[in-house]
Amino acid sequence: MIRSSPSLQKSIYILFFSFLVISGLYFAQNFLIPLAISALLAMLFVPLSRWLENKGISRMVAGVICVLIFLLGTGAIIGLLSWQASGISEDLTEITRRISMIADDLREFIARNIGISTEKQKQWMLNQTNGSSATLGMAGLMLSSLMSIFIHFILVLVYLFLFIYYRSHLKKFILMLVPLSETDETEKIISDAGKVAQKYISGLSSMIVILWIMYAAGFSIVGVKSAIFFAILCGLLEILPFIGNFTGTVITVLAVISQGGSNGMIIGVIVTYLIIQFIQTYFLEPLVVGSEVNINPLFTILIIVFMEIVWGVAGMILAIPMLGIVKIICDHVTQLKPYGFLIGRARSDKHPRIVIKLRNWLGLNNKVSTNS
Repeated sequence: MIRSSPSLQKSIYILFFSFLVISGLYFAQNFLIPLAISALLAMLFVPLSRWLENKGISRMVAGVICVLIFLLGTGAIIGLLSWQASGISEDLTEITRRISMIADDLREFIARNIGISTEKQKQWMLNQTNGSSATLGMAGLMLSSLMSIFIHFILVLVYLFLFIYYRSHLKKFILMLVPLSETDETEKIISDAGKVAQKYISGLSSMIVILWIMYAAGFSIVGVKSAIFFAILCGLLEILPFIGNFTGTVITVLAVISQGGSNGMIIGVIVTYLIIQFIQTYFLEPLVVGSEVNINPLFTILIIVFMEIVWGVAGMILAIPMLGIVKIICDHVTQLKPYGFLIGRARSDKHPRIVIKLRNWLGLNNKVSTNS
Protein backbone atom coordinates (compact mmCIF):
# COMPACT_ATOMS: atom_id res chain seq x y z
CA MET A 1 0.00 0.00 0.00
CA ILE A 2 1.38 3.40 -1.04
CA ARG A 3 1.13 6.16 1.56
CA SER A 4 1.30 9.80 0.61
CA SER A 5 3.94 11.90 2.33
CA PRO A 6 2.94 14.97 4.44
CA SER A 7 4.58 17.30 1.90
CA LEU A 8 2.50 15.79 -0.91
CA GLN A 9 -0.68 16.16 1.13
CA LYS A 10 0.20 19.79 1.86
CA SER A 11 0.76 20.48 -1.84
CA ILE A 12 -2.60 18.92 -2.69
CA TYR A 13 -4.33 21.02 -0.03
CA ILE A 14 -2.70 24.18 -1.41
CA LEU A 15 -3.73 23.35 -4.97
CA PHE A 16 -7.28 22.55 -3.86
CA PHE A 17 -7.49 25.79 -1.86
CA SER A 18 -6.14 27.79 -4.81
CA PHE A 19 -8.74 26.20 -7.08
CA LEU A 20 -11.52 27.14 -4.65
CA VAL A 21 -10.27 30.75 -4.41
CA ILE A 22 -10.02 31.16 -8.20
CA SER A 23 -13.45 29.60 -8.70
CA GLY A 24 -14.92 31.86 -6.03
CA LEU A 25 -13.39 34.95 -7.60
CA TYR A 26 -14.75 34.02 -11.01
CA PHE A 27 -18.29 32.97 -10.11
CA ALA A 28 -18.80 35.72 -7.52
CA GLN A 29 -17.38 38.53 -9.67
CA ASN A 30 -20.66 40.47 -9.83
CA PHE A 31 -20.64 40.62 -6.03
CA LEU A 32 -16.91 41.04 -5.44
CA ILE A 33 -15.97 43.65 -8.08
CA PRO A 34 -17.99 46.59 -6.67
CA LEU A 35 -16.96 45.50 -3.17
CA ALA A 36 -13.25 45.56 -4.08
CA ILE A 37 -13.51 48.91 -5.89
CA SER A 38 -15.33 50.54 -2.98
CA ALA A 39 -12.85 49.09 -0.46
CA LEU A 40 -9.90 50.64 -2.32
CA LEU A 41 -11.73 53.96 -2.67
CA ALA A 42 -12.56 53.88 1.05
CA MET A 43 -8.84 53.50 1.83
CA LEU A 44 -8.25 56.61 -0.29
CA PHE A 45 -10.94 58.69 1.45
CA VAL A 46 -10.31 57.56 5.04
CA PRO A 47 -7.70 60.32 5.69
CA LEU A 48 -10.15 62.97 4.46
CA SER A 49 -12.95 61.51 6.57
CA ARG A 50 -10.65 61.42 9.61
CA TRP A 51 -9.67 65.06 9.03
CA LEU A 52 -13.31 66.11 8.80
CA GLU A 53 -14.13 64.20 11.97
CA ASN A 54 -11.30 65.99 13.80
CA LYS A 55 -12.96 69.28 12.78
CA GLY A 56 -16.09 68.24 14.68
CA ILE A 57 -18.10 66.77 11.77
CA SER A 58 -19.88 63.50 12.49
CA ARG A 59 -18.64 60.35 10.76
CA MET A 60 -21.92 59.96 8.87
CA VAL A 61 -21.72 63.47 7.41
CA ALA A 62 -18.02 62.99 6.65
CA GLY A 63 -18.86 59.79 4.76
CA VAL A 64 -21.54 61.58 2.76
CA ILE A 65 -19.07 64.38 1.89
CA CYS A 66 -16.52 61.80 0.67
CA VAL A 67 -19.14 60.13 -1.53
CA LEU A 68 -20.20 63.53 -2.94
CA ILE A 69 -16.56 64.41 -3.73
CA PHE A 70 -16.19 61.11 -5.59
CA LEU A 71 -19.43 61.80 -7.49
CA LEU A 72 -18.29 65.32 -8.41
CA GLY A 73 -14.94 64.03 -9.66
CA THR A 74 -16.56 61.30 -11.74
CA GLY A 75 -19.13 63.75 -13.12
CA ALA A 76 -16.42 66.26 -14.01
CA ILE A 77 -14.50 63.67 -16.03
CA ILE A 78 -17.63 62.48 -17.84
CA GLY A 79 -18.66 66.07 -18.53
CA LEU A 80 -15.22 66.95 -19.87
CA LEU A 81 -15.25 63.95 -22.19
CA SER A 82 -18.78 64.75 -23.38
CA TRP A 83 -17.84 68.38 -24.04
CA GLN A 84 -14.81 67.40 -26.11
CA ALA A 85 -16.71 64.59 -27.86
CA SER A 86 -19.21 67.14 -29.18
CA GLY A 87 -16.44 68.54 -31.37
CA ILE A 88 -15.78 65.10 -32.86
CA SER A 89 -19.48 64.51 -33.56
CA GLU A 90 -19.39 67.38 -36.05
CA ASP A 91 -16.79 65.48 -38.09
CA LEU A 92 -18.38 62.08 -37.49
CA THR A 93 -19.91 61.86 -40.96
CA GLU A 94 -16.56 62.57 -42.62
CA ILE A 95 -14.77 60.12 -40.34
CA THR A 96 -17.36 57.42 -41.12
CA ARG A 97 -16.96 58.06 -44.84
CA ARG A 98 -13.19 57.77 -44.68
CA ILE A 99 -13.36 54.58 -42.58
CA SER A 100 -15.70 53.13 -45.21
CA MET A 101 -13.19 54.09 -47.92
CA ILE A 102 -10.36 52.44 -45.97
CA ALA A 103 -12.46 49.27 -45.58
CA ASP A 104 -13.19 49.25 -49.35
CA ASP A 105 -9.48 49.65 -50.13
CA LEU A 106 -8.70 46.78 -47.75
CA ARG A 107 -11.26 44.54 -49.47
CA GLU A 108 -9.74 45.37 -52.87
CA PHE A 109 -6.25 44.59 -51.54
CA ILE A 110 -7.44 41.20 -50.25
CA ALA A 111 -9.19 40.47 -53.56
CA ARG A 112 -6.05 41.28 -55.60
CA ASN A 113 -3.44 39.58 -53.43
CA ILE A 114 -5.30 36.72 -51.75
CA GLY A 115 -7.96 35.96 -54.33
CA ILE A 116 -11.06 36.37 -52.15
CA SER A 117 -13.57 38.48 -54.08
CA THR A 118 -15.21 41.49 -52.45
CA GLU A 119 -18.62 39.80 -52.83
CA LYS A 120 -17.42 36.76 -50.87
CA GLN A 121 -15.95 39.02 -48.18
CA LYS A 122 -19.23 40.92 -47.81
CA GLN A 123 -21.17 37.65 -47.71
CA TRP A 124 -18.84 36.30 -45.01
CA MET A 125 -19.29 39.46 -42.92
CA LEU A 126 -23.06 39.19 -43.36
CA ASN A 127 -23.01 35.57 -42.21
CA GLN A 128 -20.89 36.48 -39.18
CA THR A 129 -23.28 39.23 -38.08
CA ASN A 130 -26.47 37.29 -38.96
CA GLY A 131 -28.07 40.32 -40.50
CA SER A 132 -30.44 42.53 -38.56
CA SER A 133 -30.85 40.04 -35.70
CA ALA A 134 -27.21 40.63 -34.73
CA THR A 135 -27.83 44.39 -34.69
CA LEU A 136 -30.76 43.91 -32.34
CA GLY A 137 -28.73 41.49 -30.23
CA MET A 138 -25.87 43.95 -29.97
CA ALA A 139 -28.26 46.74 -29.02
CA GLY A 140 -29.73 44.54 -26.29
CA LEU A 141 -26.26 43.58 -25.07
CA MET A 142 -25.21 47.24 -24.93
CA LEU A 143 -28.34 48.17 -22.99
CA SER A 144 -27.74 45.29 -20.58
CA SER A 145 -24.10 46.35 -20.11
CA LEU A 146 -25.10 49.96 -19.40
CA MET A 147 -27.65 48.80 -16.81
CA SER A 148 -25.03 46.57 -15.18
CA ILE A 149 -22.52 49.43 -15.01
CA PHE A 150 -25.16 51.74 -13.50
CA ILE A 151 -26.16 49.18 -10.85
CA HIS A 152 -22.52 48.46 -9.97
CA PHE A 153 -21.82 52.20 -9.71
CA ILE A 154 -24.69 52.66 -7.25
CA LEU A 155 -23.40 49.69 -5.23
CA VAL A 156 -19.91 51.22 -5.16
CA LEU A 157 -21.35 54.46 -3.72
CA VAL A 158 -23.29 52.59 -1.05
CA TYR A 159 -20.35 50.35 -0.13
CA LEU A 160 -17.99 53.34 -0.08
CA PHE A 161 -20.13 55.15 2.50
CA LEU A 162 -20.57 52.01 4.63
CA PHE A 163 -16.84 51.16 4.59
CA ILE A 164 -16.00 54.68 5.75
CA TYR A 165 -18.71 54.71 8.41
CA TYR A 166 -18.01 51.23 9.81
CA ARG A 167 -14.23 51.21 9.39
CA SER A 168 -13.54 51.07 13.15
CA HIS A 169 -15.98 48.20 13.56
CA LEU A 170 -14.37 46.26 10.70
CA LYS A 171 -10.88 46.90 12.10
CA LYS A 172 -11.91 45.61 15.55
CA PHE A 173 -13.34 42.48 13.92
CA ILE A 174 -10.02 41.79 12.17
CA LEU A 175 -8.08 42.34 15.41
CA MET A 176 -10.39 39.92 17.23
CA LEU A 177 -9.36 37.17 14.81
CA VAL A 178 -5.69 37.27 15.84
CA PRO A 179 -4.00 36.49 19.19
CA LEU A 180 -3.30 39.45 21.51
CA SER A 181 0.45 39.00 20.96
CA GLU A 182 -0.02 39.74 17.24
CA THR A 183 -2.36 42.73 17.58
CA ASP A 184 0.35 45.35 16.99
CA GLU A 185 1.64 43.56 13.91
CA THR A 186 -1.89 43.21 12.54
CA GLU A 187 -2.56 46.92 13.05
CA LYS A 188 0.63 47.67 11.13
CA ILE A 189 -0.52 45.41 8.27
CA ILE A 190 -3.87 47.24 8.12
CA SER A 191 -2.12 50.62 8.18
CA ASP A 192 0.42 49.68 5.49
CA ALA A 193 -2.28 48.16 3.27
CA GLY A 194 -4.24 51.39 3.48
CA LYS A 195 -1.15 53.41 2.60
CA VAL A 196 -0.51 51.22 -0.46
CA ALA A 197 -4.03 51.84 -1.78
CA GLN A 198 -3.88 55.57 -0.99
CA LYS A 199 -0.48 56.01 -2.63
CA TYR A 200 -1.41 54.05 -5.73
CA ILE A 201 -4.81 55.65 -6.38
CA SER A 202 -3.78 59.23 -5.54
CA GLY A 203 -0.53 58.84 -7.50
CA LEU A 204 -2.34 57.34 -10.47
CA SER A 205 -4.86 60.21 -10.43
CA SER A 206 -2.06 62.79 -10.39
CA MET A 207 -0.24 61.01 -13.19
CA ILE A 208 -3.39 60.93 -15.34
CA VAL A 209 -3.74 64.71 -15.00
CA ILE A 210 -0.08 65.18 -15.99
CA LEU A 211 -0.58 62.84 -18.96
CA TRP A 212 -3.59 64.91 -20.05
CA ILE A 213 -1.40 68.00 -20.18
CA MET A 214 1.47 66.30 -22.02
CA TYR A 215 -0.74 64.52 -24.56
CA ALA A 216 -2.78 67.68 -25.18
CA ALA A 217 0.40 69.66 -25.82
CA GLY A 218 1.92 66.96 -28.03
CA PHE A 219 -1.22 66.29 -30.10
CA SER A 220 -1.84 70.03 -30.50
CA ILE A 221 1.70 70.59 -31.79
CA VAL A 222 1.28 67.69 -34.23
CA GLY A 223 -2.02 69.16 -35.43
CA VAL A 224 -4.50 66.46 -34.39
CA LYS A 225 -8.15 67.55 -34.57
CA SER A 226 -9.90 67.44 -31.18
CA ALA A 227 -6.48 67.01 -29.55
CA ILE A 228 -7.87 67.56 -26.03
CA PHE A 229 -10.41 64.75 -26.43
CA PHE A 230 -7.77 62.23 -27.46
CA ALA A 231 -5.43 63.50 -24.72
CA ILE A 232 -8.14 62.89 -22.10
CA LEU A 233 -8.83 59.46 -23.60
CA CYS A 234 -5.15 58.43 -23.53
CA GLY A 235 -4.79 59.66 -19.96
CA LEU A 236 -7.90 57.87 -18.68
CA LEU A 237 -6.83 54.61 -20.32
CA GLU A 238 -3.76 54.71 -18.07
CA ILE A 239 -5.93 52.92 -15.49
CA LEU A 240 -5.38 49.84 -17.69
CA PRO A 241 -1.70 49.04 -17.00
CA PHE A 242 0.64 48.46 -19.96
CA ILE A 243 -2.04 48.49 -22.67
CA GLY A 244 -3.94 51.67 -21.76
CA ASN A 245 -1.69 54.33 -23.27
CA PHE A 246 -0.93 52.16 -26.29
CA THR A 247 -4.64 51.59 -26.94
CA GLY A 248 -5.34 55.31 -26.70
CA THR A 249 -2.53 56.07 -29.14
CA VAL A 250 -3.78 53.46 -31.62
CA ILE A 251 -7.27 55.03 -31.46
CA THR A 252 -5.73 58.46 -32.05
CA VAL A 253 -3.74 57.20 -35.05
CA LEU A 254 -6.87 55.61 -36.55
CA ALA A 255 -8.77 58.85 -36.01
CA VAL A 256 -5.99 60.83 -37.72
CA ILE A 257 -6.05 58.43 -40.68
CA SER A 258 -9.85 58.62 -40.93
CA GLN A 259 -9.65 62.44 -40.78
CA GLY A 260 -7.24 62.43 -43.72
CA GLY A 261 -4.14 63.29 -41.71
CA SER A 262 -0.74 63.22 -43.38
CA ASN A 263 1.98 60.64 -42.78
CA GLY A 264 3.92 63.27 -40.86
CA MET A 265 0.99 63.73 -38.49
CA ILE A 266 0.77 59.98 -37.88
CA ILE A 267 4.51 59.79 -37.18
CA GLY A 268 4.12 62.80 -34.88
CA VAL A 269 1.44 61.03 -32.84
CA ILE A 270 3.65 57.93 -32.50
CA VAL A 271 6.70 60.01 -31.50
CA THR A 272 4.57 61.86 -28.94
CA TYR A 273 3.51 58.52 -27.45
CA LEU A 274 7.11 57.24 -27.26
CA ILE A 275 8.43 60.42 -25.61
CA ILE A 276 5.62 60.47 -23.05
CA GLN A 277 6.09 56.76 -22.33
CA PHE A 278 9.77 57.39 -21.59
CA ILE A 279 8.97 60.30 -19.26
CA GLN A 280 6.19 58.34 -17.57
CA THR A 281 8.20 55.16 -17.01
CA TYR A 282 11.41 56.70 -15.68
CA PHE A 283 10.23 59.92 -14.03
CA LEU A 284 6.49 60.16 -13.40
CA GLU A 285 5.88 56.67 -12.00
CA PRO A 286 8.82 56.72 -9.51
CA LEU A 287 8.12 60.34 -8.50
CA VAL A 288 4.31 60.46 -8.44
CA VAL A 289 3.25 56.88 -7.74
CA GLY A 290 6.39 56.08 -5.76
CA SER A 291 7.66 52.71 -4.58
CA GLU A 292 4.76 51.78 -2.29
CA VAL A 293 3.37 49.25 -4.77
CA ASN A 294 6.74 47.53 -5.12
CA ILE A 295 6.04 44.60 -7.45
CA ASN A 296 8.44 43.27 -10.06
CA PRO A 297 7.40 43.46 -13.74
CA LEU A 298 7.00 39.68 -14.12
CA PHE A 299 4.31 39.39 -11.46
CA THR A 300 2.78 42.70 -12.53
CA ILE A 301 2.09 41.22 -15.97
CA LEU A 302 1.02 37.85 -14.54
CA ILE A 303 -1.51 39.38 -12.12
CA ILE A 304 -2.92 41.67 -14.81
CA VAL A 305 -3.42 38.73 -17.23
CA PHE A 306 -4.87 36.55 -14.47
CA MET A 307 -7.29 39.20 -13.19
CA GLU A 308 -8.41 40.03 -16.74
CA ILE A 309 -9.35 36.37 -17.20
CA VAL A 310 -11.19 36.27 -13.86
CA TRP A 311 -12.76 39.77 -13.64
CA GLY A 312 -12.29 41.28 -17.10
CA VAL A 313 -11.40 44.98 -17.44
CA ALA A 314 -12.25 45.65 -13.78
CA GLY A 315 -9.72 42.99 -12.81
CA MET A 316 -6.98 44.70 -14.81
CA ILE A 317 -7.70 47.96 -13.00
CA LEU A 318 -7.72 46.36 -9.55
CA ALA A 319 -4.87 43.91 -10.11
CA ILE A 320 -1.86 46.01 -9.08
CA PRO A 321 -3.20 47.59 -5.84
CA MET A 322 -4.66 44.23 -4.76
CA LEU A 323 -1.35 42.44 -5.33
CA GLY A 324 0.40 45.28 -3.51
CA ILE A 325 -1.82 44.62 -0.47
CA VAL A 326 -1.13 40.88 -0.73
CA LYS A 327 2.61 41.64 -0.73
CA ILE A 328 2.23 43.75 2.42
CA ILE A 329 0.53 40.81 4.15
CA CYS A 330 3.22 38.39 2.95
CA ASP A 331 6.01 40.68 4.19
CA HIS A 332 4.53 40.72 7.72
CA VAL A 333 3.69 37.02 8.07
CA THR A 334 6.75 34.84 8.70
CA GLN A 335 5.49 31.83 6.77
CA LEU A 336 4.61 33.99 3.74
CA LYS A 337 7.78 36.13 3.57
CA PRO A 338 9.30 34.05 0.72
CA TYR A 339 6.24 34.85 -1.40
CA GLY A 340 6.55 38.55 -0.58
CA PHE A 341 10.19 38.39 -1.67
CA LEU A 342 9.20 36.60 -4.89
CA ILE A 343 6.57 39.22 -5.77
CA GLY A 344 8.79 42.21 -4.91
CA ARG A 345 11.43 43.92 -6.99
CA ALA A 346 15.00 42.64 -7.03
CA ARG A 347 17.71 44.94 -5.75
CA SER A 348 19.41 44.62 -9.11
CA ASP A 349 16.49 46.39 -10.84
CA LYS A 350 18.01 49.70 -11.88
CA HIS A 351 17.29 52.44 -14.35
CA PRO A 352 19.62 53.05 -17.31
CA ARG A 353 22.73 55.08 -16.41
CA ILE A 354 21.65 58.15 -18.38
CA VAL A 355 18.31 58.17 -16.56
CA ILE A 356 20.02 57.89 -13.17
CA LYS A 357 22.20 60.90 -14.04
CA LEU A 358 19.20 62.94 -15.13
CA ARG A 359 17.30 62.00 -11.98
CA ASN A 360 20.32 62.94 -9.83
CA TRP A 361 20.55 66.27 -11.62
CA LEU A 362 16.84 66.90 -10.95
CA GLY A 363 17.16 65.65 -7.37
CA LEU A 364 14.56 62.90 -7.85
CA ASN A 365 16.61 59.99 -6.51
CA ASN A 366 16.72 61.63 -3.11
CA LYS A 367 12.93 61.86 -2.96
CA VAL A 368 11.99 58.37 -4.07
CA SER A 369 12.83 55.25 -2.15
CA THR A 370 14.50 52.52 -4.16
CA ASN A 371 14.44 49.79 -1.56
CA SER A 372 12.82 46.53 -2.50
